[in-house]
Amino acid sequence: MTTERVPDDDPATADALPGLDPARSVPGAVPRAAGYEIEEELRAALGENGRPVRIAGVDEVGRGAWAGPVVVCAAMTDLSAPPVLPGRGKRTVALTDSKLLTAAHRASFAEVLPGWLAGHAIGTASPEEIDELGMTEALRRAAVRALEALPHPPDVVILDGKHDFLRRPWRVRCEIKADQRSVTVAAASVLAKVHRDGLMAALENEHPGYGFADSAGYPSPVHQRALEKSGPTPHHRLSWSYLDDLPQWRHLKKHRDPLAGEGQLSLL
Repeated sequence: MTTERVPDDDPATADALPGLDPARSVPGAVPRAAGYEIEEELRAALGENGRPVRIAGVDEVGRGAWAGPVVVCAAMTDLSAPPVLPGRGKRTVALTDSKLLTAAHRASFAEVLPGWLAGHAIGTASPEEIDELGMTEALRRAAVRALEALPHPPDVVILDGKHDFLRRPWRVRCEIKADQRSVTVAAASVLAKVHRDGLMAALENEHPGYGFADSAGYPSPVHQRALEKSGPTPHHRLSWSYLDDLPQWRHLKKHRDPLAGEGQLSLL
């Protein structure tokens, strides 16, 4: 795969450790099946004393939803060949970004991945935490919860995207489209998606009419109509701007006071 290196003076990577400086993919060059390219680079750069480098792939789901938690999965492999699913005819379905898989294939992978992975864990941050702390900090806390629940602490973490929301003391490599290029991140992507979809589907009986089983808390037309009619549920994020468009429910919106510091909320 053709890549171009990030310039040495890129402020996002100026202090990067060896192997943590990402290779940016040329658009259109990302393969459909995830591989171990990033993991092998990290292992070569960080391996020492003959001990295997423990690499965790981290991915999240639910960042843009109006309701429900943000969910993060951390996954670790032994760099063995990942499982594949039978496809049509003689074709197989490879592990990749959960968004490129059908719901049935995601569910099938979610059944076999726990037994194949060297370790995995789920961390969540509630709508209340998102309202109180903001998405970046809520996301960081969910990721830390997942990483700290792994059977062994990782030496390095691969994050999908270009922003390091984990920060120190974690050693992090950020990669755009890592969920399509890294097996560990792809596995985390699938498990996080299936876990959160299950959580949201379980809310359908508790709050019928919001379409949680289909939209997973994202702003579908059904979801928006239910909000206009019945207002937000206890599972909605009340600091988000969708409430500005709902005059009859706008009084429920929560605001963080920029002068009081992160985490301070008020009802205006």
